Amino acid sequence: MNYNFDEIINRNGTDSVKWDGVESRWGRNDLIPMWVADMDFRTAPFVIEALRKRLEHEVLGYTFACKEWSESIVNWVKERHGWTIREEMLTFTPGIVRGLAFVIQCFTQKGDKVMVMPPVYHPFFLVAQKNEREVVYSPLVLEDGQYHIDFDRFRRDVQGCKLLILSNPHNPGGRVWTKEELSQIADICYESGTLIISDEIHADLTLPPYKHPTFALISEKARMNSLVFMSPSKAFNMPGLASSYAIIENDELRHRFQTYMEASEFNEGHLFAYLSVAAAYSHGTEWLEQVLAYIKENVDFTENYLKEHIPTIKMIRPQASYLIFLDCRELGLNQEELNRLFIEDAHLALNDGATFGKEGEGFMRLNIACPRATLECALKQLEQAVISLE
Repeated sequence: MNYNFDEIINRNGTDSVKWDGVESRWGRNDLIPMWVADMDFRTAPFVIEALRKRLEHEVLGYTFACKEWSESIVNWVKERHGWTIREEMLTFTPGIVRGLAFVIQCFTQKGDKVMVMPPVYHPFFLVAQKNEREVVYSPLVLEDGQYHIDFDRFRRDVQGCKLLILSNPHNPGGRVWTKEELSQIADICYESGTLIISDEIHADLTLPPYKHPTFALISEKARMNSLVFMSPSKAFNMPGLASSYAIIENDELRHRFQTYMEASEFNEGHLFAYLSVAAAYSHGTEWLEQVLAYIKENVDFTENYLKEHIPTIKMIRPQASYLIFLDCRELGLNQEELNRLFIEDAHLALNDGATFGKEGEGFMRLNIACPRATLECALKQLEQAVISLE
């Protein structure tokens, strides 16, 4: 079956954060929304069909995790990532950001140090701050158009940290870390006594020819000192269902985390949380391959358009995900002026790069999970806005 990702779907009036939230955030409704990390494509049809079929029963009572939920995860992780796990290693979490908060609360105390590597997905440090932890920033280095880890600095910064939150693959840069890089992270953190959360929500969106290395498979030290978080929500466009899970191989860590989750029943999902995951992982291979091909074409289109029409804006080519970090520093604008250019002149709603840390100043994050016509329109508007600066 061929899926149509060129279809333009009107998402207004659906309480969409991405679309209906534009006016409350920017005070206007004439912007093309290209910020929140969800897709403007239809959610995978087999997911919709599974939910529709269940609704036909017309009784939405209490539920537990269906057997298909855990079986589908075990099979998907094995087939897609080469990781053999057991069902008992799984813990349901109602979204990965909430899962990160639960780990912070479970394994650290107020005042403990939690390390992040900016520019990075901002809830990593915001959740730690709101839980009264001290955030340690170990910045990435941008070299040759990609982010890299300064391991000398990393080794210094991680000393005394109870927890490292790793974006794997990286958001917003789209970097797929190499096995060698992840191995160094595992070794250093094991030596420093720093527990690792590997947020792998964008793993299934790894673009060819890159291969995502799951953190726990890197080494024995990685396996025994990490909690890996995954979810089909990004890849199959269903983040509104708040369904994710942690995979924990270390028995002691898993028991501690599951006990914490069970104490407040955080480990129990709603009816559709389980069904959607089972449907996505059981029937999603072909759909995912097609959407990845379309996203890669959008990446190519964006890169070529910028080179030809807006050469002062460079993009960090993503190795995973549909998010592109735009390097706008050659425009010579401060962050306030840069935001004004995108909003008032280009009429585009993007994520301000500075929200990912001060290392993101001069950047904007662009979501290209949209029909090609929408992307082309947005880039043309950006081109005209940049021309107006001359």
